[in-house]
Amino acid sequence: MEMNATYTSFVAVGDSFTEGMSDLLPDGSYRGWADLLAGRLAARAPGFRYANLAVRGKLIAQIVDEQVERAAGMGADVVTLVGGLNDTLRPKCDMGRVRARLEEAVERLAPSCKRLVLMRSPGRNGPVMERFRPRMEELFAHVDALAARHDALVVDLYGAQVLGDPRLWDLDRLHLTAEGHRRVAEAVWQALGLEPQEDWRAPLGPEVRGPWVGRRLDDLRFARQHLGPWIGRRLTGRSSGDGRPAKRPELLPYDGPSA
Repeated sequence: MEMNATYTSFVAVGDSFTEGMSDLLPDGSYRGWADLLAGRLAARAPGFRYANLAVRGKLIAQIVDEQVERAAGMGADVVTLVGGLNDTLRPKCDMGRVRARLEEAVERLAPSCKRLVLMRSPGRNGPVMERFRPRMEELFAHVDALAARHDALVVDLYGAQVLGDPRLWDLDRLHLTAEGHRRVAEAVWQALGLEPQEDWRAPLGPEVRGPWVGRRLDDLRFARQHLGPWIGRRLTGRSSGDGRPAKRPELLPYDGPSA
């Protein structure tokens, strides 16, 4: 791979992780690692174009059916594809079907761009992570195999210990904070062969734990505000992304965030 290459266009495909939740901006919109990466790439290439087709809550079949063909038709220099993790978090999950649809996506996207980037998604340390770890690792093994077969890059966020630190996760315990997204942007930047700006794997400082009562109140707040509604959507077959359009559906010049 060419080091310090110039990329003139970027299309992001995926779910809430790529949409940018929970890197909240003052206007109520989300920024996230893909926007940050696009800003940095745009600073190197006048006329740089960026599209972000990601929509929160999407399963891999929806990503393939709704985003992949559109992304492939854009002919971008760089395409990122992150999907399947929402499937693994469902009570029932057909991993064979997940693997097949992910393979379909990679086979369509790889020939359409100069550089396809896949990821081993990060996971917050805790009991939920432990419960679903076998499925996640099965998914990531498939990601590795597909990347090797189609000459795609793999960014190993799952293997970075710091990204499991709860302090890099929002109150919903499902999405990264602004600092977490910033580190992911740096990880992809480096994977593309660009000059490192920092060590994105660097651990956080020592944790100062609050009192036990405060932590339990946080757990109750999480259950009421986030876990309960999430379970409710699963039981009723609804998604947080139902009816929501793509974040940035057209491949257009970008002058957004760069840091």
